[in-house]
Amino acid sequence: MAESQILLNDFKRLWANTGESVLEAVRRVGESGWYVLGREVAGFERSLAARVGRAHAIGCASGLDAIEIGLRACGVKPGTKVLTTPLSAFATTLAILRARAVPVFVDVDEHGLLDLDLCRTALASDRAISAMVPVHLYGHALDLQGLTELRDRFELTVVEDCAQAIGAVHSGRQVGSVGQATALSFYPTKNLGALGDGGAVTTDDAGLAGRCRSLRDYGQSQRYLHDELGMNSRLDELHAAILDHAFLPRLAAWTARRREVAQAYLSRIRHPEVRLPTLASAETSVWHLFPVCVPAHRRTSFIEHMRAAGVLTAIHYPRLIPDQPALRGQAFEVRAPLPRATALAAGEVSLPIHPFLTDDEVSRVVAAVCTWPAA
Repeated sequence: MAESQILLNDFKRLWANTGESVLEAVRRVGESGWYVLGREVAGFERSLAARVGRAHAIGCASGLDAIEIGLRACGVKPGTKVLTTPLSAFATTLAILRARAVPVFVDVDEHGLLDLDLCRTALASDRAISAMVPVHLYGHALDLQGLTELRDRFELTVVEDCAQAIGAVHSGRQVGSVGQATALSFYPTKNLGALGDGGAVTTDDAGLAGRCRSLRDYGQSQRYLHDELGMNSRLDELHAAILDHAFLPRLAAWTARRREVAQAYLSRIRHPEVRLPTLASAETSVWHLFPVCVPAHRRTSFIEHMRAAGVLTAIHYPRLIPDQPALRGQAFEVRAPLPRATALAAGEVSLPIHPFLTDDEVSRVVAAVCTWPAA
């Protein structure tokens, strides 16, 4: 059974697809004799900025650091109220707290994305909320026009969390095009993942980009001149070279395959107790995850059924961020109940979706879901 399991991510197949290019990138870095903040990082930053349609990209050590650096570079001060989602990886909120700001949580919509109508209500009722970290969750794109209207009406500082959504679009517009800054993650499971950890901030503001570069490197504006308390958060040459020469050129093809798999699931999975994503079009998401929802009291049954069929699944995310023990004693606010986020946390299951799934494996996943015994 272990050999025939369908994995959530298949890094061995990734290596088979990219290994020669990766080794060539490693050789380039080794022969250069320069391992931190050199030619490869600069080259990758140019390639990444061009790919996402922003003027500047600043590599750093993780997606978490990218959010914090973006917030601090944008001038978010300690005590600033920052509107965000209760349903995400904990790093989203952790970055806000590390910037010594105050997370303000509102509920999500049926897709798991921040409910912009609720955001509008919260902003109108509390003008002390001056910043926002929206998350393009699962690879889905928020309504970018709606986000733009909120930014402009309430004069918000917006740092978009695009860790799961590089290349996602809404109404022909890429995610990451609304915020003053955008955070990306290159954690290995991401659509554009490194062989290790990494992240980046993107922006169109040259001054903001300069501050991000300073913050990632101890707060230096020049060597041995530290203008503020920065971080040690530098994307190294090796990761940058691998991303630039081995992975980024393949991203479009990988995204296309994710969309093919998602479309197959959407068109072929039919089960009365399995709710599929209901996006207007499968082509807007980059399908970092394929989340389905089952009745909460039946989730364990579904996961065990899928495992017995040789299909591994996962849960994203089983506990809301405001309920995490780490937030005890921290300053945060929850605006109104969180029924949709709570329901997703209780019933979500992620099916395998990655660029190296075969058509036969896709059919096996579909068959496994469809043959789950109904209650």
